[in-house]
Amino acid sequence: MIKTVRRLRLPALAAVAAAALTVAGCGSSSSSSSGSATTRADPGGKFTIGYDVYWLGNSWSTQLAEEFRAAAERNRDSIEKVVYTQSDNQVQKQISNVQSMISRRVDAIIMTPISPSASVPVIQQANRAGIPVILVAGQADTRDTAAEVRADDIVFGRTGAEWLVRELGGRGKIYVLNGLPGFSTDTLRWKGAKDVFDRYPDIEVVADAHAAWDTARAKTAVSNMLAAHPEVDGVWSQGGAMTLGAIQAFRAAGKPLVPMTGENNNGLMKVWDSLNRAGDRRFDSIGVVNPTWVGSEALTQTLNLLRGDEVRKVNLVNPAPITSDNLADYVRTDLPDSFWVDTRLDDAQIRALFDR
Repeated sequence: MIKTVRRLRLPALAAVAAAALTVAGCGSSSSSSSGSATTRADPGGKFTIGYDVYWLGNSWSTQLAEEFRAAAERNRDSIEKVVYTQSDNQVQKQISNVQSMISRRVDAIIMTPISPSASVPVIQQANRAGIPVILVAGQADTRDTAAEVRADDIVFGRTGAEWLVRELGGRGKIYVLNGLPGFSTDTLRWKGAKDVFDRYPDIEVVADAHAAWDTARAKTAVSNMLAAHPEVDGVWSQGGAMTLGAIQAFRAAGKPLVPMTGENNNGLMKVWDSLNRAGDRRFDSIGVVNPTWVGSEALTQTLNLLRGDEVRKVNLVNPAPITSDNLADYVRTDLPDSFWVDTRLDDAQIRALFDR
């Protein structure tokens, strides 16, 4: 993930803590899952949805929230209003925000748990109040949620690791760039990757760092790694913006690029595309996709649930990864680095989001 640039804005969400807006709903489909959940049916009614914006600290989370907002605008016939809160990546603030939604008797709550463990009591509180909680892009340490909509982060980590092992022929020294410690996304992505690396004794992790899915932090981290461990054959990164930072660090140090795993971040896509066009095959990557449109998918599942339809308990979305073969279909050279490709936003919504 990449740090939000100044021109990236979220007009409806940046100042909506505890505000109620009249909005609309959405429709779309999800991938696989397990189990199912149902709630009270009101097929012809209009609903009040609580949506907690867990963080606007990088462009992925900002685009996630915008995907939800745009989806809500698409179905105002189904939604009376959305009660938005903003938690700023603070656990206690998120708990308080969700409690405020419970007090307001919203029909459902959509949230991304900042802490998988600390969020459990408030999720259970909502459950006791008869308010279903739907998780988007995250997990909690409880079965008391009505549904989850997210990418499979273990598969995410494993997919990149398997690609890197193949690129290196099963042997070599690598750097590891993780995200934010404590987040289920960070933990599970690394678990998926480590399970692969553990099967290859000739793959050696010589340095690792948490770079918060941020380009600048990753550049600093990799610069330090290059100084301490200059011999390296590849980089496993669990975020595209961090991969971009790694490329910048290699270039600044005058080091030849090596294979690096990535994500569906437009900044990485643009650099990768330019290298491809220049015929520089020293660098290759894979864009494992964590789609921001899970924000709209969470609303789809929430509305289905409130209408009384059967909804899968866990909805996993795992789009095919981006490779050199299909990179040209995704890269947007006309958009900023902080854009995330594979979106359900239309061009007008994208340009409004980036204030171009």
